[in-house]
Amino acid sequence: MQITQDAILTPAFVAQATGGRPGPDAGEARDLVWDSREVRPGAAFIALPGAHRHGNDFLLDALDRGATLLITDRDHPQAVRVRDPYRALIRLGRALRARYPGPVIGVTGSAGKTTTKEAIAQGLGLVAPEGNLNTPPALARFFLHLKPQAPGAVVELGIDHPGEMDDLLALAAPKIGVLTAIAPAHLAGLKREEIVAREKAKLLEQSETALVEHEAARRWNLKGLTYGFGEGARFRGQGLTFGPEGTRFRYGALGVHLPYPGRGPALAALAALALAEVLGQPLAPVAERLAGLKLPPGRLHYRTLGPYRVLDDAYNANPASVAAGLEVLAAFPGPRLAVLGTMLELGEHAARYHEEAARAAARVAEKLLFVGPFAEAMQKATGRGMAAPDLAAAREALAELAEPGDLVYLKASRAVGLERLLEVLGG
Repeated sequence: MQITQDAILTPAFVAQATGGRPGPDAGEARDLVWDSREVRPGAAFIALPGAHRHGNDFLLDALDRGATLLITDRDHPQAVRVRDPYRALIRLGRALRARYPGPVIGVTGSAGKTTTKEAIAQGLGLVAPEGNLNTPPALARFFLHLKPQAPGAVVELGIDHPGEMDDLLALAAPKIGVLTAIAPAHLAGLKREEIVAREKAKLLEQSETALVEHEAARRWNLKGLTYGFGEGARFRGQGLTFGPEGTRFRYGALGVHLPYPGRGPALAALAALALAEVLGQPLAPVAERLAGLKLPPGRLHYRTLGPYRVLDDAYNANPASVAAGLEVLAAFPGPRLAVLGTMLELGEHAARYHEEAARAAARVAEKLLFVGPFAEAMQKATGRGMAAPDLAAAREALAELAEPGDLVYLKASRAVGLERLLEVLGG
């Protein structure tokens, strides 16, 4: 993130926003971080509770690295002491958001959030956080550095447990809400798809204008303006085609071309066009900008590596995004080699979801490689392919399976690091 010179956190502002008490040596800060390893001179460090360690364990490290302000529930001369650092973060983020006078668009969903955020931001010429920075601390930092003259902001809202959406909405206060999809995701915390739908729908309920993907609205009875490629969508695309050259569809009389293949990028572009229409912006310039859409790595990125063709979709995975990726894979000429790794946080039905994904891949790909703790069960479910318990074994298996001319499709949750297999193909 680019650090702007006019982004300043004073101890008085932090204390007022959080209800905290500033220490006598607390100084002004020009950045906000929650990982002490990311501290640069002049930053504020907020000590948040973590899964294994509390940020309070790293106060001295933050100071050694040049932090000028601490936000913690401990007494320290350089700190604003708060009662609860996480609740203080939400209040501080909301105060930073309140300094921005422009419109904020919030995007959530079980799949396609980052792609949709980027399509809206790039298509409409708005500002957005880099990548998938969609948690409360990342959004608070984004609003700290958001310039008041920005024409509008698009933020992604990601959740993995009930109640988190309430905090994100309190912090970001979006005027426009976009919901991309409802599907099994983060079930370790959210438990059931019905809870996913309930929590995600809060964005629509609390936004002045709500835009929702047509199939999600139909299935879950969600209220809002709908977009999609099916009959009955308020903002409807038609003539969808995709393949190695990218994606094309029509929006009314307008032809739209995207440099990425798949229904997901097309729906994201359709959301951008729908919002442009809602906001009264001319559509042709939006379509022109979408033709140059740039997405972060690992999102249906098609390229050639030596004698291999690669469809890198390894940034993240859940059952819905795997199904979408396999639809793209089926549109490419073979031979096709599908490499599927673990989909994390799927709760008690994780084995079933992995076996279903394996069978779906077997209907599309001539060759199969399954990676991770579910690999043997996935191989058994299909009756073919290779199973590798980890990345080291997967490297050997991929080197054996891949042949010149193959299209290699990579898909797994981000923590798996499946993109490291590109090294085997020369990438």
